[in-house]
Amino acid sequence: MCDSLRTDATSGQSQPPAENPRAVSRRWVLGAMGASATVLTGAELFGHASAAQAVQNTSSTAPLSVILLGTNGGPPPLAARFGISSALVVNGKTYVIDCGRGSLSQYVRAGLTLPSLAGIFLTHLHSDHTVDYFSYPLLSATTGAFQSTEVYGPGPAGEDSLVPSAPGPVPGIAGLTTLANQAFAASTTFFRAENNGVDPVNLVHVHEILPPASAGASLSVPAPVMAPFTVLETGDVKVTAICVPHGAVYPAYAYRFDTDYGSVVFSGDTSPTPNIITLAQGADLLVHEAVDLAVYETLGLPPALLAHLQSVHTDVSLLGQIAAETGVKTLVASHLGPADPSVLSDAGWRQALRASARQAHFGGEMILGEDLLQIPVPRR
Repeated sequence: MCDSLRTDATSGQSQPPAENPRAVSRRWVLGAMGASATVLTGAELFGHASAAQAVQNTSSTAPLSVILLGTNGGPPPLAARFGISSALVVNGKTYVIDCGRGSLSQYVRAGLTLPSLAGIFLTHLHSDHTVDYFSYPLLSATTGAFQSTEVYGPGPAGEDSLVPSAPGPVPGIAGLTTLANQAFAASTTFFRAENNGVDPVNLVHVHEILPPASAGASLSVPAPVMAPFTVLETGDVKVTAICVPHGAVYPAYAYRFDTDYGSVVFSGDTSPTPNIITLAQGADLLVHEAVDLAVYETLGLPPALLAHLQSVHTDVSLLGQIAAETGVKTLVASHLGPADPSVLSDAGWRQALRASARQAHFGGEMILGEDLLQIPVPRR
């Protein structure tokens, strides 16, 4: 079932040569991108934990932890990494932030259980953040293990002229949910005809988030300087959101989760913005997207494309400054681009992160994200 949250609601690839950790292959990137610049907004990290390691990791007794289910950004599928998705575990309850390709599979591989799923939060409605969202109710509707869960995501942009051929106004998460359920209606009907399962849409309670009217956010001004606003507050967690700039996308959010054990912020996809500094102020852990524009520049990409990447994402060289300005203890780089380890190695990424921290005099911890990596948040 869906309802709207009011705008004022509380509401196996080769690595570059070791002697040159930042070496890249122009032929690989240009071949992979084909006629689409979308590949260049993707991300891929270096090395996974095995499923067995992941299950062992989740046995941690830390009352607050983050598990990186997938660290690859951008729609194109890649063999080495799963799509962008993270899980926040607090007091045994799990909140999933973004549902990129393979999110549900990684959720299970991480040893997380469906009954523990307390909420799903989507930062924005690009396909690489939503493609596996409806898999949670759809593939669980016949098991009885999936209880109704809360889903929070952007409301509709309300504009039908962004693209002349668009079929209608840009939907929000409620519209996406309804349309996904309709797309799989044959499967649901056949299962239910044999008394096997329930209608998947009845397993999610959808809340559409729109920024407060006082913020002045709109399709033409998607991320004005603003104060965070409350999305959810329970005995375990308080979730606040703020708008972030990500090209044509509106609304796009970053989320902050405050608990008795610490605070964790997820940037979503964003270019540098004072709104992240505001939202993440004093947090214990900041999971932030990153691209390495210097690597892309060495590939001889067109200046217009480089400018686009710079306008919708955050360069790794700025992460140390962001961490220092927010006062966070730990910054985790995720949703990385370039996406493939053969284009930019893990050593190259870590080198860039260290340089960024040194330049900003950030003395906290900088972590390179990996699929199925668990990061306990130390008790305060």
